[in-house]
Amino acid sequence: GVEVGERMARVAEVISGGCHCGAVAFEATVRELKALRCDCSICAMKGTVNVIVPAADFQLVRGADALTEYRFNTQVACHLFCKVCGVQSFYRPRSSPDGFAINLRCLKGIPHDHFQIIDFNGQNWESSFEQLRSSES
Repeated sequence: GVEVGERMARVAEVISGGCHCGAVAFEATVRELKALRCDCSICAMKGTVNVIVPAADFQLVRGADALTEYRFNTQVACHLFCKVCGVQSFYRPRSSPDGFAINLRCLKGIPHDHFQIIDFNGQNWESSFEQLRSSES
């Protein structure tokens, strides 16, 4: 099989996904096959694993009218849910408010094990975010 390191080397892979009922659908270009498993209060409850992409690499194919939003705490993250089935297939994260966090579990056609999963300590968000940013530069 292909090792994680080899998969990480791939660039510009177009992925698609959406909610459970199909009302919301998106496409995105993923340039790095890594995802964050966050344990902040909301991510822990939802069980999401997030693939972060810049806004320029994300396209909502359908369902803008089917989305409802939820904000809390700092009001920066814009959590978007399908009004019909309740699934959060993507949202605008606090860590990248100009981009999107795509729920890995809502992707179609790409095995989840193609992604390197990185644990993110969302219980200590500020210090974890600084550590993540310094490790990426």
